[in-house]
Amino acid sequence: MRFLLVPATVSPDFSPAMQFPNVTAIAKANVYFDGKVVSHSILFPDTSKKTLGLIYPGTYHFGTDAAERMEITDGTCSVVLDGSQTEQAYAAGTHFDVPAKSGFTITVAQGFCQYVCSFLA
Repeated sequence: MRFLLVPATVSPDFSPAMQFPNVTAIAKANVYFDGKVVSHSILFPDTSKKTLGLIYPGTYHFGTDAAERMEITDGTCSVVLDGSQTEQAYAAGTHFDVPAKSGFTITVAQGFCQYVCSFLA
């Protein structure tokens, strides 16, 4: 893999203490890779959904049905989108978009990485 050092996209409304009023939180966790990736879903009154999660050190591949925006809220990671060989670094306050019916490989080298995943229409 080739590591590309370019500025990541900064989320314009980023706040490490994101709050989502008037949502329904699903208590049952989504657990992947033997507990190394864990998220919880929140449902909005307009029927949209986000997941809030954390990723422990390791490398993981995810497929997507719908297009997604992954906003990094804490920690760092590197990502390779399916169809690319370029690895991009992301830190808190940045995001990346993943097309529908695609996927990405995400690596967390140390600590853990927290994120908010929005499903795009």
